[in-house]
Amino acid sequence: MKTILIGTTNQGKVNDFKQLLEKEGMQVLSLRDLDDAIEVEETGTTFAENAILKAETLSRYYNQIVIADDSGLEIEALNGRPGVYSARYAGEHKSDEDNIKKVLAEMEGIPFQDRKAAFVCVLALAIPGKETKIFEGKCHGYIAEIPKGNNGFGYDPIFYVPEKEKTMAELSLEEKNELSHRKKALDKLKKYWDEHLQL
Repeated sequence: MKTILIGTTNQGKVNDFKQLLEKEGMQVLSLRDLDDAIEVEETGTTFAENAILKAETLSRYYNQIVIADDSGLEIEALNGRPGVYSARYAGEHKSDEDNIKKVLAEMEGIPFQDRKAAFVCVLALAIPGKETKIFEGKCHGYIAEIPKGNNGFGYDPIFYVPEKEKTMAELSLEEKNELSHRKKALDKLKKYWDEHLQL
């Protein structure tokens, strides 16, 4: 069984990856599973820069195939914010709830049709001795006026998905994975894998 290290300690992201990769017969490990996990500082200004930085650093250190992602929320009315700062938008040690409150405060008074947003995920695949590849996925929606739903994590409670008429946090994990930004990026990665690697 092929082992893949996911370069994150975020349990929500790990669950998403396990759901998508384990049915392909891959063993998914995350930094939470390692006793000597190293932390890679995200100093990039784009999702791609951060994903590549994490994947290449971890792949070199552990001599292991690594998938690292950087993902976040881009809101049109906020000129693309919170963007790469999505996880720490309300401050370094704030919670998902604090981040949501900050976004909703900044969006106050903006009509629904102008609340367009996208979840963006960039995956970097680093394989020892090979060139790093990146894959991007996007999920388009709107910022809801109030949080709804108890599933998911991050901004899921305020990300309204028009085709489902629900927020991301009101969807089951299966429904979310059908349309999520991470699923779209991972589909591209798997297509590349099947065509070029067959590891």
